[in-house]
Parts: sequence; C-alpha cells; structure tokens
Amino acid sequence: MQESIFLLVLVILLALIFDAINGFHDAANAIATSVSTRVLSPRTAIVMAAVLNLAGALAGTAVAKMVGAGLVLPAAVTQLTVISALLSATVWNLITWYFGLPTSSSHALMASIVGAGIATAGTKVVLWSGTQKVLLAIIFSPFIGFLFGFVLMVLLMWIFSKTVPSRVTNIFRSLQLFSAAYMAFSHGNNDAQKTMGIITMSLVSFYGLKDFHVPFWVILCAAVAMGIGTAIGGWRIIRTLGMRLVSLKPIHGFAAETSAATVIEVASHLGLPISTTHVITSSIMGVGASRRFSAVRWGVGWNIVIAWVLTLPACAVIAWSIMKILTEFI
Repeated sequence: MQESIFLLVLVILLALIFDAINGFHDAANAIATSVSTRVLSPRTAIVMAAVLNLAGALAGTAVAKMVGAGLVLPAAVTQLTVISALLSATVWNLITWYFGLPTSSSHALMASIVGAGIATAGTKVVLWSGTQKVLLAIIFSPFIGFLFGFVLMVLLMWIFSKTVPSRVTNIFRSLQLFSAAYMAFSHGNNDAQKTMGIITMSLVSFYGLKDFHVPFWVILCAAVAMGIGTAIGGWRIIRTLGMRLVSLKPIHGFAAETSAATVIEVASHLGLPISTTHVITSSIMGVGASRRFSAVRWGVGWNIVIAWVLTLPACAVIAWSIMKILTEFI
C-alpha cells in the first residue's frame, strides 16, 4: 500500500510537471501573433497568457472526462500505466520544444495513454468509440481552423476595403488585445483539462471509484501549473508560429486568434481534447492564404505537418516501451 501511495503521489507530480511543460510549450499558441505584430511586448503577452490560461483551466471538466475515462478502461489502468503515459508525452514535448516544432502536447498525451494502456492489458482496454471520436477531432480541427481563418480574413478585408491602412492597423492593434486574451483563455480551458483527466484517472484506479468526478483541488492544481508554465514562455515556438510561418499584421493576428479560439471553445464544450497548436497554426496559414497562397511559407508548414504525423505513433511506441521497462523493474 505504501508503494502504491508513493506511485499515486508520483503520478500527480508528473502530471503537474507535464501541465507546466505544456504551458511553456504551448504558450506561443496564445501570444505568438500578438508578439510578432508588436501589439504586445513579450513580457506583457506572457503575463496576460498565464493569467488567462489559469482562468480558462477553471472553466470546465468535459475534456478531462474524455481524457480520463474515454480512451481506455479506467478499471484496467494502473499507476505505472499513467506514469508511462506522462513520461512519454513529456519526453516528446521536450524533444519538439528543443527543435522549435509546434507539435501537439494533447496528441502526445492521448497517444501515450493508449500505448501505455495496451502495454498494461492488451488492446481490449482501448475504448475504440472514444478514440475514434478524438481521432476525428484531431483530423478535422486543423482544416476547420484553416477554413475559419481564411473566411474571417476575407470578410474583414471586404469590410475594411475602403479604410485607410493605417486606420485599419490602429483598430486591430486594440482588437487584438481581446483576441489574444480569448485565445489564451480557450487554451487553458482545453489543455489544462487533459492533466485533470490524467490525475483523476489515477485517483479512480487507486481508490477503485465507480464515478469519474474531477475534484476541485485537481482543477485548481492543474490551473496553477498551467499558468506557471505559461509564464516561463516558449520562445523557440513563438519564432516559428509568429515569425517564420507567415508575415503578420494586427488584422491578421486578430483573425487567426479569433478563429482558433472559437474552434477550441466549441471543442471544449463538446468534450473533445483537440490540439490548440494544430488549430492556431492552421488558422494562421488560412489567414495568410487569404492574401495569396505564396504569402504562407509552406516549407515551414510542411515540417510542422511531418511532426504532427509522427506524434501519434511515436508517443504510443515510447509509452508502450516505458511501460514494459517499468514493469520489469517495479
């Protein structure tokens, strides 16, 4: 029992560390466009994103329930299963952060949960209806983000077609403050809930609970960890999203952030753990493509897509391997 309590505490600590790493890994999602358009200074943008990430994390638990009880059977999960999934996702996050690739922390975690679950008790523990639902969200959310960004940017260009460019810039320098805040809130709402789901999954396994209910202290801890991680910032990814992918002005930043945040908020209310990274990146590309397709640096975008495709199988294999290794020694 003592060892089990130790493992439970270890799971909680690893989950909160993952949440903090997620915060600084994905901080760029909320602030990259605002920094690149010089609407906000990096320091101001990070403080704002940290506070609103924390607020967003307190907004709901639908995504947490999908992550914790919708991918694998909670009854088949052990503490080692959760530890393996967290270690796998954290390793992948750090690798992609080092290379400046805005891959998905969400997909890394979900693939790791499935991989570790299979290593624990075979493929029968996988809840295929839930995984299929999440997989569809993974596939379609970037396309929806691209489409929303494209359409909103075209609409804004039509509305302001007769307005003096300097006037347009001044208008959207103010409006982008709100869109950046909206994006930061939505990021916290969707991403922090994944850590809540992991911790609650571990509590359900440890105590043999029948109902999957996220305790308030779990919500609060995940929110604070996300806020702290965001405050650290992710400058490598900020450069990729905000400066290398497409040249942005305040109107473009507003369109990209508003489109992405709306998609993320809808997904959060539906309980779908989508990738904020995927959505904001595709929204930025959609905004750039509305001007002309050559405005998007498709080579950078292609490198990002490759990293996306690698995330699911790589994390599943890493988690499976970690679980097998831990089982041999613990």
